[in-house]
Amino acid sequence: MKLSKMPKDELESYSYIDLAEMILKEDKKSETIVDIFKKICKLLELSDSDYKNKIGDFYTSLTTDKTFILLEDGTWDLRDHHSSSINLEETEDDEEDLTETEEEIEEEMDDMAPEEYHDMDDDAEIDDTELDDVNEIEDDDLTIIDEDELDD
Repeated sequence: MKLSKMPKDELESYSYIDLAEMILKEDKKSETIVDIFKKICKLLELSDSDYKNKIGDFYTSLTTDKTFILLEDGTWDLRDHHSSSINLEETEDDEEDLTETEEEIEEEMDDMAPEEYHDMDDDAEIDDTELDDVNEIEDDDLTIIDEDELDD
């Protein structure tokens, strides 16, 4: 049954989102949010002030409902009316862009390392005593500062 032929009390039993879906199915074309909501207001015999007060909530409902899709031209339609295709094929150029050679990765790692490690041989082993020196902090090196001193 066409929406225009439905009794008002039956139309009032539907949410605005349900009515929007029925309008888009009936019209079989995408429409702006303003046009959709004006049609809803006309069907429900809502006043201009109702239109102004409720269009924001309608917009929020439309954007969060996965039934609808916003098209590039700014109109709304049912997602079912549109298919999305994803091209999973990769060209050789794409693969080259995504793949780094070991040399490039090593160069990037060298750039991130501190200055004194740039000349190190990649295969050189680090002496455990060198690590101990770095990881050990002597109690004499620590100073305790009162909160009052921090404020100054």
